Amino acid sequence: MTGTTDSADTANRRTGLMVLAWAWVGVPFAYGVYQLLLKLAQLFSG
Repeated sequence: MTGTTDSADTANRRTGLMVLAWAWVGVPFAYGVYQLLLKLAQLFSG
């Protein structure tokens, strides 16, 4: 039964790494989109 716990640990570690990787890319991207929308509002509102 140790094989199932090893694969579960590996899957949990991989899931955590994927969440961290998406956050590493997604947070700055979302901030950039937010800043873009603010600048567009300034540009078109005069």
